[in-house]
Amino acid sequence: MRNYKTQMEAAKKGIITPELKTVAKKEYIDEEKLRELVACGQVAIPANVNHTSLSAEGIGSGLKTKINVNLGISGDCKDYSVEMQKVQMAIDFGCEAIMDLSNYGKTNTFRTELIKMSPAMIGTVPMYDAIGYLDKDLLEITAKDFLKVVEAHAKEGVDFQTIHAGINKRAVEAFKRQGRLTNIVSRGGSLLFAWMEMTGNENPLYEYYDEVLEILREYDVTISLGDALRPGCINDSTDAGQISELIELGDLTKRAWEKDVQVMVEGPGHMAMNEIAANMTIQKRLCHNAPFYVLGPLVTDIAPGYDHITSAIGGAIAAANGADFLCYVTPAEHLRLPDVNDVKEGIVASKIAAHAADIAKGIPHARDIDNKMSDARRRVDWDEMFKYAIDGEKAKAYFESTPPQDRHTCSMCGKMCAMRTTNMILAGEKVKFCTEK
Repeated sequence: MRNYKTQMEAAKKGIITPELKTVAKKEYIDEEKLRELVACGQVAIPANVNHTSLSAEGIGSGLKTKINVNLGISGDCKDYSVEMQKVQMAIDFGCEAIMDLSNYGKTNTFRTELIKMSPAMIGTVPMYDAIGYLDKDLLEITAKDFLKVVEAHAKEGVDFQTIHAGINKRAVEAFKRQGRLTNIVSRGGSLLFAWMEMTGNENPLYEYYDEVLEILREYDVTISLGDALRPGCINDSTDAGQISELIELGDLTKRAWEKDVQVMVEGPGHMAMNEIAANMTIQKRLCHNAPFYVLGPLVTDIAPGYDHITSAIGGAIAAANGADFLCYVTPAEHLRLPDVNDVKEGIVASKIAAHAADIAKGIPHARDIDNKMSDARRRVDWDEMFKYAIDGEKAKAYFESTPPQDRHTCSMCGKMCAMRTTNMILAGEKVKFCTEK
C-alpha cells in the first residue's frame, strides 16, 4: 500500500519509488539526486496509478529530451484502427509519450485500450473531449462540467493532462489589447475563450483550479499547463498575450507544487530562431525551472508540407537551450490529420532534434550511439550502421536501391570511398582503381 499520493509527495518524503528507480536507471543518474529534482519540481515523472503498463520516464533538468506523438480521431477521420497503427509506430520508435487528441464521439473506448497496452506516457486535453463526453454544446456546458471530464480522464489512467488554466480574464485582456495577426490558434484555448466571452464568466479551469488539482493528485496525474495564447505565427511571438499567460502559468505552477501535483509548462508554437533561446530562459525563470514542453517551435510560416523540418530546427534550438520535452510536428501540420507515413516523418524529425540537443547539452551517454555509428562507418559495416540508425529500415532501403559492385563501398563513391582508401593504406595495402588490361 502506497503511503503517498504522487511522485512529488514521495520525493518530498524521501521515498524512492519504483518509477523513480526505473527513470534513474534509464538516465544514468543517481537515485538520490533524481529524488531531489522531483521533490523541487525540476523533474516530473508522469505515472498515473491506473496506468499499469507504463515504463516510467522522467522529464526535466539534466535528463534526455523526450518526444511526444499526437494522434486521435476527428469528425472527418474516424478510423481507430489507423490510429492504433500510429500508436504502434510511436512505440516501435521508442517515443516516450503519446497524446490522444480525439475530439469526435465517445473516445474513451480507444483511450482505455491505448492506456492498457502502451508503455509510453499517455496524455490528453480534456477540453477537446468535453463536448463529445458531455453530449452538450459549448454554451450549455457549466463550469463544473469541465471538471467531470478531467476526472474521467484521470480515472482511465491518463498520465498527464493539458489544462488551459492560464487564459484567465487578465491574460485575455492583454491578448485583446495586443492585436494579433493570427489571434488564438490553440484549439482548447479557443474553446475556453469562446465560452468565457459567451458566458461572461472566468475560465472555469482557473476559477476552480484547486479542485482540478485535487482530482489530479488523487490519481497522480501530472498537469501540463497549456499555453492557450501561444503564438500561431512568427509575427505574434513573445507578445503581450503570450507573456501575460506565461506569468499566470508561473503562479499556477507553484500552486500545483504546494499540493504535490507534478507540473510541466507548455511553450510557444511559432517563433523566429533568434527569439527561441531567450524564450527558454524567460519560461524557466517565470515558471521556477519546471519542465518545459514545446510544440516546435516552427521557425517559419511558409512551409506547409514540410513543417516537420521547420519544427525540428526550432525544437533542436529550444531543447539545446533548456526545453525538456518536444511535441512532434508532421508534414501534414496546418493541412490535414496526419496519416501513418506523416507520423513516421514527424517522429524521425523530432527524434533527430531531441538527440542533437542532448549532445549539445552534454547529457550522459548521449554521444555513445553516434560513436558506435562512426566506428561502423570507418569499418564500412553496413548492417551495423543500419542497426544504429534512427530509421534503419529507410537507410537500408536507400543503400540497396542502387547496390555497389563492392559492398565495402556505396554507389556514390564506389572504389574511391574515402573510408576504403584510408583503411587499405593504414593496413599496408596498395590502392588501385584501374582494372588491369
